[in-house]
Amino acid sequence: MTAMPFPAMLKRRALTIGIGILGTLAFWALELPLPFLLGPLFACLVAALAGVPVQDSGTFGKLMRTILGVAIGASITPDLVARLPQMMVTLAMVPLYVVTIAAIGVPFFRRFYGYDLPTAWYAAMPGGLADMTLFGQEAGANVRSLTLVHATRVILIVMATPFVLVHLFGASLDNPIGAPAATLPPHEMAIMAVAALLGWKGAERIGLFGAPIIGPMVLTAALSLADIIHVRPPAEAILSAQFFIGLGLGAGYVGITMAEIRRDVVAGLVFVVIVAAVAAVFAEAVILFGLAPPMDGFLAFVPAGQAEMAILAIVVGADLGYVVLHHVTRVFLIILGAPVAARLFGITTRRRSDRDG
Repeated sequence: MTAMPFPAMLKRRALTIGIGILGTLAFWALELPLPFLLGPLFACLVAALAGVPVQDSGTFGKLMRTILGVAIGASITPDLVARLPQMMVTLAMVPLYVVTIAAIGVPFFRRFYGYDLPTAWYAAMPGGLADMTLFGQEAGANVRSLTLVHATRVILIVMATPFVLVHLFGASLDNPIGAPAATLPPHEMAIMAVAALLGWKGAERIGLFGAPIIGPMVLTAALSLADIIHVRPPAEAILSAQFFIGLGLGAGYVGITMAEIRRDVVAGLVFVVIVAAVAAVFAEAVILFGLAPPMDGFLAFVPAGQAEMAILAIVVGADLGYVVLHHVTRVFLIILGAPVAARLFGITTRRRSDRDG
């Protein structure tokens, strides 16, 4: 497939950013929640469904994710480490949570939507869109179906979770997400910028999944524990990260057909209801047994991406370190365990099939 000429790609990305800005302004004017995240997400989603050639931000979008990695790492403090023994019970629930969702999801996709085994296997895993798509591709799954199922899961959960937080937990979405850049120590912001780039590229070099978030998170956490940095990235940076993550999620539906909507998107919508029910059971257990504050327990088991959950934890003032630690555990378990379990169940790695073309 011929690569898109650079001027055409630049024009398409400029169009996408313009649509995202309009969505942000509309959400802001209507006083809807999270305008910098949900505004561009909704606007680009509508544009993609209408056939507008929107496009994600590529490498720049990954750069924006490093900001969240730094924000998470800065929240990993000596106090959080001291509380790790208290988290062991809820962290130990994460493997059971993953297995429960997979045990329900695989037969669901096989029986009701006729997915082949590799596609059903990786569609059912509540991991990241990029890594599940890559693993599925290596196993001969239908990559387009995987992309749409996981994108639908993440988008619907990201759009629904703020309303759940407000109406069931009484959360406020107006918590300060960070201090303005003008009020932060310039040397700490410089250190965080370096940590973002070095962490990202270092993690990529060793082949770590989720490198734009995990790499900066680990490096910044080390700096935080070493008492070198004491603040999160400025509010302006976190708002920028929200905006470009929203763009990327909405643009994921470009080129979709009605047949794909009827099959893959609807499958994703139904599966969201299933995983939400499972997540609610686990979150309720955490809350009832007093293992974590209600909002923290809920966000720790919401089956969406690390980046999106980090944003929501910041916005509602939840314990960012606690929430993200559970999501990182879930993602690592799936990344490490899903391919191994696939081989044990006979879902062998093979060349990408023609149907993915």
